[in-house]
Amino acid sequence: MQLRFDDDVEAFRAEFIAFLDQHLPAEAEAAAERSRSTSHVPEWARRWQRLQFDHGWLLPGNPPEFGGRNAGVLEQLVHREELARRRIYHAFNPQGVGIIAASLLSFGTDEQKRRWAVPILRAEMTASLGMSEPGAGSDLAGLATRAVLDGDHFVVNGQKVWTSGAHDADVILTFVRTDPEAPKHNGISALLIPTDSPGVTCSPFACVYDRNELDFNEVFLTDVAVPAANLVGPVNGGWKVANGSLGHERTMMWLQFANRLGQTLESFRPGKALGRDAYASIAMDYQALRLLGSAALAKAARGDTDVPGLSVLKVLGAEAEQNAYLQALQDAGRDGLGDRAMTAPYNPYSPGQFTAGWFTRYIGSFAGTIAGGTSEIQRNIIAQHVLGLPAR
Repeated sequence: MQLRFDDDVEAFRAEFIAFLDQHLPAEAEAAAERSRSTSHVPEWARRWQRLQFDHGWLLPGNPPEFGGRNAGVLEQLVHREELARRRIYHAFNPQGVGIIAASLLSFGTDEQKRRWAVPILRAEMTASLGMSEPGAGSDLAGLATRAVLDGDHFVVNGQKVWTSGAHDADVILTFVRTDPEAPKHNGISALLIPTDSPGVTCSPFACVYDRNELDFNEVFLTDVAVPAANLVGPVNGGWKVANGSLGHERTMMWLQFANRLGQTLESFRPGKALGRDAYASIAMDYQALRLLGSAALAKAARGDTDVPGLSVLKVLGAEAEQNAYLQALQDAGRDGLGDRAMTAPYNPYSPGQFTAGWFTRYIGSFAGTIAGGTSEIQRNIIAQHVLGLPAR
């Protein structure tokens, strides 16, 4: 099968390449100041994000007033391909730009779009996503954080965990229970909670594979007063908002996995580590992911989004990446890297360091089988909605 794009899509790619050639800051391709977390944006990166917004290249699928140019699905794909090819970020606050601002554009009021979405897209503020809780795990519908309406504000009490970048974020899109008597999927609401509100405590903790970087947080909410105007969507309508938020995260998640598999293959040259069988296995997974993802995008371009099919791509991508890093780690150790295969830093957006840090990559890949919906949950979706098996 030969995959190619129409001339208008390639013209779109060429226009974006020309923009990058003219405007890409040197810091984006060098070992400049990096972000401390997924909600920390260095000043140079804020300027870069605003420049993309102003030229319609931040999220090309958005309308111009929200940093885009009403681009179609295939144009959005080549936009991401070019970013990946140069190994650069278009935004250092990926949850804020790709999930929270997108959710506000889908479910928010005009005032919320003006007050929250545009500043997030322009890197004037950053945002994180408050979903997981200690007692709920991956079961969002099992959340226990309570929000009680008191006049013109909600009073929120509870705890979130694994909240990426919360300590550097200006606001958290937080899912709370507003009706404890309703069926658990029906009593959830979504609130924008500024992190400087009295009663909000963000406690970052280190990852096992990178103790020098703090991203995950426990977030404690104690009698936090949140204006009712910060409610996103209707009261008790948070489940729809949550599914929309995760949908924004999953739509092109397969492409991130495919790009990293491709970069892994590029890290090896003839005669350099990675046996033929391991290389072939990674190459086949890469091609399978690209082909299945391209088929899904072709459906989306026709207006036929295959939501259950995205679960197939999520499982394949996450587990193929994990296997690739394990194979690379094993072969790197055999090929003379020794303990450097275990300890070298990993930074996929600094090409000079890209061939090192297989252990870091392998350990970090387990997050890929959890974030955006665990592999177990994805398999349930596949079983019921793709294969037609009965629910247990």
